[in-house]
Amino acid sequence: MSRVTPFLWFNDQAEQAAEFYVSVIPNSRMLEVSRFAPDAPGQAAGVSRVRFELDGVEVMALNGGPIFPFTEAFSFSVSVDDQAEVDRLWDALTGDGGEPGQCGWLKDRWGLSWQIVPSALDALIGDPDPERANRAIQAMLSMGKLDIAALRAAADG
Repeated sequence: MSRVTPFLWFNDQAEQAAEFYVSVIPNSRMLEVSRFAPDAPGQAAGVSRVRFELDGVEVMALNGGPIFPFTEAFSFSVSVDDQAEVDRLWDALTGDGGEPGQCGWLKDRWGLSWQIVPSALDALIGDPDPERANRAIQAMLSMGKLDIAALRAAADG
């Protein structure tokens, strides 16, 4: 049986990032930390790979050096139920060097992109009334962190 696993390339902070992610995302845990052999050529005896789980999704992270930076072409999308969870995740992930983006997107301190998406957004932008859906979309496009009450108010006109 095949399994798809996201694989993240870090300079040298894979373990710190994984520990942070599992502390922020509910139902997450560390699975394994592998270390370089003490005599590995060109490597300190530090962490080589980290396996962890984010809300049931297994993720692998590698300390591979500063060769491949993250881009917005890859992101984790987190669906949340309420504004309190939007706020909590947004604040945690943008804190300590992260940066807010548009339409619910942000970058964490390592440059990894995340989307913090309230579940209400799907219903609003998928509304059968195209005018209502368009008002919700236009409101979303003007936001950084998504505001559920403001999205609903915009959809209602």
